[in-house]
Amino acid sequence: MEFLELLTKRQSDRKYISEPVEKEKIERCLEAARLAPSASNSQPWSFIVVDEPVLKDKVARKTFGPAKTFNKFVPQAPVIVVIIMEKPKMITEVGGRIKKKEYPLMDIGITAEHFCLQAAEEGLGTCMLGWFDEQAVKELLLVPENKTVPLLITLGYTPDDYKLRKKIRKDFKKVVKWNSY
Repeated sequence: MEFLELLTKRQSDRKYISEPVEKEKIERCLEAARLAPSASNSQPWSFIVVDEPVLKDKVARKTFGPAKTFNKFVPQAPVIVVIIMEKPKMITEVGGRIKKKEYPLMDIGITAEHFCLQAAEEGLGTCMLGWFDEQAVKELLLVPENKTVPLLITLGYTPDDYKLRKKIRKDFKKVVKWNSY
């Protein structure tokens, strides 16, 4: 598949079927994520794959918004991947303070997109989730208190009739400038 074609297939999927995801496919997605670049090669991430149904449902329920108005689709996903932010290398940490940039969060965004692109290549749907009760997720998964959980990713097969949505993006000329703002 051509890369730009792959990019059109990757979307935030909010509907899944109950078919389990093969471990080999999950592992290829995790390998793609593991190979992502990071500031000073810090690789400030680790992953928890949550696929045990009872535990997965408990985690899923911690993603519901106020009055359970959004993320109601999450329990449908047979897998939730939890990204843990690990301590970066000292040089990355110092550089981030000097430049006032959160390099580990940028790195986690890159690794998450690598995961999602590989999932799309595998014929799987994903959705990155930033809204969840982090403390409750950490408690459910025994994540040490000093760690941060910045992102969850749902993973699974989407129904055959689930439509690939047209990507609506700002006009190219509005977002691309050459040589100056």
